Amino acid sequence: MMRSPPAGTPAGEERLRELRRGLAGNPALPAALVAQLAALDDAAVRRELAERDDLGADQLRLLAHRGEPEVVIRLLSRGLVSPGEVDHVDPPIVIAMADLAAIPEDWAWRLAASPDPAVRAALAATAHLPPAVVAALADDPDLEVVAEAAGSPRISDTVAARLATHRHLSVRRALAGNEHAPRHLLVALAERHVPAAELCPACDGSGHWLAEQWRCDGTHRDALDDLDYALTLNPRTPAGTVRRFAAHPSTHVRWRLAVRTDLPQDAYRALAQDPTPGIRGDVAANPAVDEALIRAMADDTTYDVRRRLAHHPAVPLDVLVALATSAKIGPTLLPRIAAATPAEIGDLAASPVPAVRMLLAARPDLPRQIIDQLADDHDAKVLSAVASNPALSGAQLRTMVAAHGPRIAARVAGNPACPPDLLTQLARQAPPVRRALRHIAAHPNAPAEALVACLADERARRIAASHPALPAQTIIQLLADADTYVAAAAAANPSLPEAVMRDLAAPGTGSVG
Repeated sequence: MMRSPPAGTPAGEERLRELRRGLAGNPALPAALVAQLAALDDAAVRRELAERDDLGADQLRLLAHRGEPEVVIRLLSRGLVSPGEVDHVDPPIVIAMADLAAIPEDWAWRLAASPDPAVRAALAATAHLPPAVVAALADDPDLEVVAEAAGSPRISDTVAARLATHRHLSVRRALAGNEHAPRHLLVALAERHVPAAELCPACDGSGHWLAEQWRCDGTHRDALDDLDYALTLNPRTPAGTVRRFAAHPSTHVRWRLAVRTDLPQDAYRALAQDPTPGIRGDVAANPAVDEALIRAMADDTTYDVRRRLAHHPAVPLDVLVALATSAKIGPTLLPRIAAATPAEIGDLAASPVPAVRMLLAARPDLPRQIIDQLADDHDAKVLSAVASNPALSGAQLRTMVAAHGPRIAARVAGNPACPPDLLTQLARQAPPVRRALRHIAAHPNAPAEALVACLADERARRIAASHPALPAQTIIQLLADADTYVAAAAAANPSLPEAVMRDLAAPGTGSVG
C-alpha cells in the first residue's frame, strides 16, 4: 500500500505535494477524491484540479468558494464558473473578471481608486472596462497606468486624441499599438503630425528597463523607432502609411513590416532586397507576395530564405522541385505538396530526385498505389518520410525496419498504426534509439513490455510513467522515483490502483514506498 512521507520531513512533505498535484490531474480520479483533494491545505493541488474537465457543480462551488485568485481566475477563464458565481471580490479576481466580461461599474470605480498603482494599471489593461473608467485612468498620476489606458480597447476617440499628444512617448507608443484607436490618429503618429514629445523611457530618469538598452540625445530616436514598430504591428494602421517603412533605419521595424499581408508588391520587392536575411525570410514566407517575386527569391543565397520560400503556399511546383535539393527541407508536409493535384502527385512520385519524392512522402492522404510505391523506395530519406503514414501495413513497417533499422526507427515508432509487437521490437533495440523510445512511450498501442523498456531512457521514462498500459506494480514503484516529474506522472496515471489514490489523497502524512 502507498503511504505518505514521514511527518516532519521537508523532502517527504514536498514529494507528497508533488504526488498530489499529479493525482489531481488523474483522469480516473473518483469524484469523492476530487473533493478530498480540494479540501486539503494545498493551493497548488487546487490549481491542478481547476484544469479538470469533469468537475461537477458541487466541486466547482467548492473550488470557487476558497477564493484563491489563481484558482478562481482559471475557472473563470475556462468558463467553468460565471462572474455571478464568485463571491470573492479581491482585486486580482475582479481584474480577471473585467478581462472576460463586463463587471459592475462600482467594482471598477473601486479598483480605479486603489492606492496601489499596480492594481490601477492592471485594471486599465482589461478588455471590458467602462469607457468612463478608462477616461479617468487616462488622467492617472502614474505613467504606467496612463499607458495601459492608452492601449485599452474601450478607449473613446476623445481620450485617444488627447493621449496622441501626450508629453511621454510611452503613452503614445501604447496608443500606436491599440487596434481600436482611430485610424487618423495612427496616421498622425506615423507621419509626426502631432507636437513633438518631451520625454521617453531613455531620458525621463524613471529607471524604466528600456533605459538600459536605449540612448537619448534629446531626439528620442530609439523610442520613436519603437513607436514606428508598434504602428507597423497594428493592423489598423493603413498599409499606405507604413509602406514607407520598407526603408526604415530600424531593422526591427522593417522586420515587422515584412510579415504584413496588406502591402503593395513594390514594398515586398524592396524588403526582398534587405541586407538582413531574417527579413528576406519573412518576405519569402509571406502569403501576399506574388509569383514573380517568389521566382526571383528562389535564387537567394541564404539557405533559410530558400527553405521558407519552399513553405510558401503558392510556390510554383517547378520552383519547389528546384528548391528541394538546395533548401534542406526535411520530411515535413509543405502546403504546396498538400494542395498538389492527382496529376502532380503522379509526377512527383516519378521524380528521379529523392528529395522530391521525400517531400511527397510526407503527405498522409496519398493514393494507396503511391503509398505502396514510396514504401518500396530504395532511398532511406524517402522511406523515413513515408514511415509515419498510418495507411502502411504492419508488414510494410517491418520490412522498412529490417532494411534500415535505426535510421527510420523513430519515424516508424511514431506511426499511429504501428503494431504492438513492432513497438516492443523497436523498444528493445540495442543500442537503443532514444527518439524512438520517446515515441513508443506515448504510443496508444504500446504494450507493457515496450513501456517497461522505455523506462531506461530519462526522457522516455517521464512520458511512459503516465501511460495506462504500464503494469500497476510498476506505476506504484515509480511513485518513489528519484525524478519527481516521473513520480507525479505516475500519480496521474489512470491505471494507478484506486486504493493507492485514496492513500495519497488522505489528510495527514505517512511514508512513500
